[in-house]
Amino acid sequence: MRKIILLRHAKSSWDDYSLRDHDRPLGPRGWSDMPMMAKRLKAKAIYPDRILSSTALRAIQTAEIVLKELGLAKSLMIITENLYHASASTILNEIKKQPDHLETLFLVGHNPGFNDLIELLGGAIHNLPTSGQYGFKAAIDSWQELHRGNAETWFIDYPKK
Repeated sequence: MRKIILLRHAKSSWDDYSLRDHDRPLGPRGWSDMPMMAKRLKAKAIYPDRILSSTALRAIQTAEIVLKELGLAKSLMIITENLYHASASTILNEIKKQPDHLETLFLVGHNPGFNDLIELLGGAIHNLPTSGQYGFKAAIDSWQELHRGNAETWFIDYPKK
């Protein structure tokens, strides 16, 4: 059984309009929401074998909070530019590239790509909010086999739930 958890980055700061979108850090709400959301994963005993993160500062900071709250090493995180504002097909390709010894994969990234991927895999959500989590399970032997017909929604969680 393969498990994928899409983690939309936590709420970012818009305090400094001189920053490029890519360089925006987390804002106060992001710093408070994400530890709570990571603790919810811990309470369900959901731990990643690997975290793939967008190169955006807010995504990296989100992934670092998750690793800290779960008590995991930063070496589990791979930062890839392929997740920064990626399309659903690009995100799916990143998942399919993962080695088959990994069972649980966390991806930290952005909308609209995550919303589109959720729909592509057969899930349903109007909008995955910041710090939101969308989990899929797939009864497959290889990440290469992942597609709409074999992925099923496992759970959906977000700060205001």
